[in-house]
Amino acid sequence: MKTSDVIVIGGGLAGLMAAAVAVGRGQKVTVLTYGSGSLPLASGAIDFINAKSPEAAIKDLPAHHPYKKIGTKALDSAAKFLIDIAAKANLPYNGKFGAQIPIVTAVGTLKYSALVPESMDASTLADKKKIFVVGITGLKDFYPKMIADNLKKIFPDKTFEVIQIDLNLLGGRDITCMDAAQLLTDNEQQLANELKALNATADDAIILPPILGIMGNFSRDVVKTQLRAEIFETTCLPPSPPGMRLQRAFMKFLQSSGVKFFENSKVVRGVVEGKKVTGVVVENVVREKIFPAKKVILATGGFYSGGIKMRDFDNPREPIFDLPVFFPEGAENWSNPQLFSDKPQGFALTGIFTNENLNPIDKDGKVLYDNLHVVGANLGGCDKIFERSAGGIAIASAYKAATI
Repeated sequence: MKTSDVIVIGGGLAGLMAAAVAVGRGQKVTVLTYGSGSLPLASGAIDFINAKSPEAAIKDLPAHHPYKKIGTKALDSAAKFLIDIAAKANLPYNGKFGAQIPIVTAVGTLKYSALVPESMDASTLADKKKIFVVGITGLKDFYPKMIADNLKKIFPDKTFEVIQIDLNLLGGRDITCMDAAQLLTDNEQQLANELKALNATADDAIILPPILGIMGNFSRDVVKTQLRAEIFETTCLPPSPPGMRLQRAFMKFLQSSGVKFFENSKVVRGVVEGKKVTGVVVENVVREKIFPAKKVILATGGFYSGGIKMRDFDNPREPIFDLPVFFPEGAENWSNPQLFSDKPQGFALTGIFTNENLNPIDKDGKVLYDNLHVVGANLGGCDKIFERSAGGIAIASAYKAATI
């Protein structure tokens, strides 16, 4: 097996981003994945941190926070890079690091994100006079009346109309947004005809579930060009078509750039010489296989994806390189009395600490491996869900690791 310049372990947002940045710099990249990654579960929007002034909020973070290691320059560069990758797949994104762009959620509230698919950017919704909220017969977990009622509280001066249309999908069986998006790909005209029948004007808006295809903006373009009104997609429960579109945008770029993918490849350990990782070992049905590399980027995720495991309480571990894992000691510090509270959950802080080059360090700050870089949900020291920083940390840490 030839030596790769970079091996990326993991196929989630951080792993795909790292691979894209590395191959864009002319490096030979191999990606080893075990599972499909988490992007199909995500909204497609990228948050950096839940704050009105992200730059100021990041400046005030504690020294152990991943953003303090990554630096704001990488955040800005990562945002621009993701927008460029998505654009190559006809998946336009709006925003930048520090932006606050509204999205209509599946319950009719507004969520603000930094990077947003153009199809979900509701920035002009406040300028519309009439808003149609369109439901699809048989579509699960989408309630147009609830969306309209909640948006009415935000925009009391608007006129709302709830519409239910039947696209005869799957013969009447209940379907998800992903089902509908797959069925409507290259078969959008019936939806376009139903929406044209609304006679919506340029002063109006049409709100839809996220069903406009699973590849780029192609399905949306077919429908949009036949309407005068703007159309906005909402978020949805997973699986999420916008998340799938972003994953496919990355895959299209990586495959066309010559990145080697090995799916269903369980990396069981690293091959090390002193402070250098020279390769990784993949479990095989017949025998183990060694993938040599000059540099390795660890993007296997946290608890939810198995990148960090804990068979015994107070003993979390990283299973491939046996890296030391930070965690709050003591059961009383592990979680808050209430699941939904106004402060981070202790267990969510669990992860690997690094230096400014994202190399893993021990409790004394000593670098363990010079050419191993830790990114995404593997990083410890913050509650990414509470902060709404998971996406930002994923792409920014991946960008920085790939450019070192």
